[in-house]
Amino acid sequence: TIPEGSNLFDIAARLEQAGFGPRGDFLAAAGQTNLVADLDPRATSLEGYLFPDTYHLSRKATPAQICATMVRQFRAEAAQLGLKEHVHEVVTLASLVERETAVDTERPLVASVLDNRLAAGMPLMTDPAVTYGLQLENRWRGTIYQSDLARDTAYNTYLHKGLPPGPIANPGARSLRAAMNPATTEYLYFVAASANPQGHSLFSRSLEEQNHNVAGYRNAVKKAGGR
Repeated sequence: TIPEGSNLFDIAARLEQAGFGPRGDFLAAAGQTNLVADLDPRATSLEGYLFPDTYHLSRKATPAQICATMVRQFRAEAAQLGLKEHVHEVVTLASLVERETAVDTERPLVASVLDNRLAAGMPLMTDPAVTYGLQLENRWRGTIYQSDLARDTAYNTYLHKGLPPGPIANPGARSLRAAMNPATTEYLYFVAASANPQGHSLFSRSLEEQNHNVAGYRNAVKKAGGR
């Protein structure tokens, strides 16, 4: 079972643990972009196109065969959703949505924030994208530090405006749907559900509102016994 929001590194580790060979073999196979060349000519790996699902695999399945099976499932899901145009952008946006919230009702709202920021020419400032850039450079330390936000990778959405170069994870159908149809809002900021002990995201239209929400989040963290 590959959970929604897993990236190449997560999948490789999971398959290695399940006895399907070294993680490096899977990562090498996931670099073969010919499987998605028609969908996304700009793809530099199969990131984003390895559909998260439960798979029944032969013990003899090779990394290349596993990748092909997962891409085939992505194609089936994309066809069901009607995803035919701007696939690269949609999957990249969906991967950000997937990593920012696990709450189904929030996905279209998170997509709207990212969409609104893109339209306004604002940097997306998404920590999961920064983390992914660090993973690609083998610099991820398990926790994001202030120095990481200043490190210039192509995936640092604090330093670079627009979407990152490609997907940062493999989104499920609900995040793909949200990226295709973001909610109509004026939100430009949010505190992610994953960071909030109350378990839901806080959305705001202005920096003043956002600062208020962040202060409330920090208080909630303290009450929950965090730092």
